Amino acid sequence: MSRMQIGAREVNFQLSGPEDAPVLILAHPLGASLNVWEQVSADLRDRLQILAFDARGHGGSWKPQGPYSLDDLGGDLLRLLDALAIERAHFCGLSMGGLIGQWLLVHAPRKLNKLILANTAAHLPDAAAWDARIAAVAEAGVAALTPSILPRWLSAPFREAHPEVAAAIAAQLDGCDAGGYSGCCAALKDADFREILPVAAQAAEKDILVVVGEADGSTPPSMGEALAAACGARVARLEAAHLSCVEDAPGFAALLRDFL
Repeated sequence: MSRMQIGAREVNFQLSGPEDAPVLILAHPLGASLNVWEQVSADLRDRLQILAFDARGHGGSWKPQGPYSLDDLGGDLLRLLDALAIERAHFCGLSMGGLIGQWLLVHAPRKLNKLILANTAAHLPDAAAWDARIAAVAEAGVAALTPSILPRWLSAPFREAHPEVAAAIAAQLDGCDAGGYSGCCAALKDADFREILPVAAQAAEKDILVVVGEADGSTPPSMGEALAAACGARVARLEAAHLSCVEDAPGFAALLRDFL
């Protein structure tokens, strides 16, 4: 992994794969880190240059005082791309990462080739629930939420079959910075691309794939289907819960390889 200082911002990232290959950016969900992409990256880096990064407030990246906005999260990524001299790239984001992808489609389509939006939505209701989550984290840290988040991220059969993977994901959640998590919660609470996304997608004319998990309790398939309809994307389905890039890493990687 590498850390790059960009002005006041320190961004933790991993760039791997053939230097002359097309770049694929991987953006993680709220509460996780670039480590959730480990298996998918390993399956794809023979033909793609993979750029995985920690969003602000997460992992090894900077953790300024919140609240944050999607302008902040997307702007951090654009500065990283400029610093790495990456003019255009494919993008795959899951959950919060998918909302960063939608922000890029609206605000910086010139930086995108193909776009994959996984286990995400154009809007994540409701504001009161986000406020309650922020309050809970302020009182007891992200670890207080792990018991309720983990069953939505990984299905019961997967957790039973792979307890070591479930433990590693739980550890990521437990170790997430409370201020960084709450800052990103504020960004997600305010995110709403439902009106602008159809216009932006039509203007950008990008190939877009929406990935849904059939057992996803956080962003159910109906949310992904609505997102796909709004941006003219096709839908791919995995038998997985919210963290589909971990629960079915081979299937997820195969979808990306075929699409890209």
